Amino acid sequence: MKTILSIIALFSAIVAPNATIENIPYETYYSIDYQDLSIDTLLQSIILVESNGDSLAVGDKHMKTPSIGLLQIREVMVDEINRILKKQRSKVRYVYSDRWSATKSIEMYYIWKEFHHNDSDSEIIARNWNGGTYGYKKKSTIKYWTKVKSKLTKYEKSI
Repeated sequence: MKTILSIIALFSAIVAPNATIENIPYETYYSIDYQDLSIDTLLQSIILVESNGDSLAVGDKHMKTPSIGLLQIREVMVDEINRILKKQRSKVRYVYSDRWSATKSIEMYYIWKEFHHNDSDSEIIARNWNGGTYGYKKKSTIKYWTKVKSKLTKYEKSI
């Protein structure tokens, strides 16, 4: 039931684009163990770090192609999701404008996570989300993980 409430809260950005994930009651979060963490809680923390729950967020405007939406997805990630789906013989495909949709962004995240990180711990998942395939090896992603972990710690104290 808590998982369903968490997902519903995440999708609220569709109905109320200016709503943030910070408004979700703490009861929707799980007790946090960084080694055995609910991916829903991790995803919520990544969303807070990436866009503060704003599905209309645009980041990295200085780059050729900015990151878009709730999870700050780049075009290369959409291409990777479509590669995964093709490999899985799925007929589903995403387009770059799908990054504006909170629902589709979350779907893409789970496709990526389940394909590349089915058995990975939370730190590796978060650092790779931020830094790509070998993000967990990059010093630059340590600061990102610290931010995500900070959001997780906030929820742990709320419970």
